[in-house]
Amino acid sequence: MARNTRVSIQGNRWHINDKVTYPRAPAEGLLMNVRMVNATFEDLNRPDFDPEANTDRFIAQIPDYAAHGVRAFTLNLQGGFPGYEGAVNSAFNPDGTLREPYLHRVKRVIEACDQQGIVVILGCYYQRQAHILRDADAIRAGVVHTTRWIQESGFTNVMLEIANEFNHPGFQHPLLKTPEGQVELIRLARRTAPGLLVSTSGIGNGTVPGEVAEAADFILIHLNETPVEEIPERIATMRQFGKPVVCNEDDKIGEEGARAAEACVTHGASWGFMAAEVNQYLPFTFHGHIDDPIVYTKLKGLTSRGG
Repeated sequence: MARNTRVSIQGNRWHINDKVTYPRAPAEGLLMNVRMVNATFEDLNRPDFDPEANTDRFIAQIPDYAAHGVRAFTLNLQGGFPGYEGAVNSAFNPDGTLREPYLHRVKRVIEACDQQGIVVILGCYYQRQAHILRDADAIRAGVVHTTRWIQESGFTNVMLEIANEFNHPGFQHPLLKTPEGQVELIRLARRTAPGLLVSTSGIGNGTVPGEVAEAADFILIHLNETPVEEIPERIATMRQFGKPVVCNEDDKIGEEGARAAEACVTHGASWGFMAAEVNQYLPFTFHGHIDDPIVYTKLKGLTSRGG
């Protein structure tokens, strides 16, 4: 299948189809994004939930998000917190092989994004679900199977995020909760699928350890716990590694979210919005810019020429 969207890094700036993102806009060279990890959600304990219909509702709104400056979505093969405990939501079997029904939904989203010029940051592991993988070898196998699936599918708009907030205390396996483990998995993914852009994200304090930043192709930070006035300093610390800095999770909403987005852009980092109460907690809703009109108005301004 012909692909329409190819992501690359040139210098420390993002390009789509060899053209810099948002030319002559405040966010030129950046990758403004939204966390939509539960757009492909399922819960094997809840037969009343329709995963396909949920994914359909998200896909229908992708053009609206794109029209307001979004050029990337974060997905995850184990989703995210749905607002309640005990969900069973994983594309992985215990041995690290992949489950086709889950992959089918992810593929539908990736291909819909490809049609709209949008990139997908695809995560493998999430702290509430990673225990499904039985051991370290299964975790390694999961990375290999995921990267091969991306490569064999011919996706050119997908980047890999090994783990969501790898240093979160919810992870049990050392491979998933230590910098050394993440560096090993980043290198494994790169060997398996040369050319695939690979990273992993830290917790909400806006930093990742130096060895992780050195190993990654781009630096993924979360800003949930970082006050807006501290964002410039966190970005400056991460930019010293000479790679694109991408926040792909910040739960600030409304005016505070708009200020966080502007602070990131002003200091040379991409910003990622997490509308947790709307997009991530059941019942998941996707209404395009109506999810948070203040934030999306700001995103549109930052990504428009003369904005």
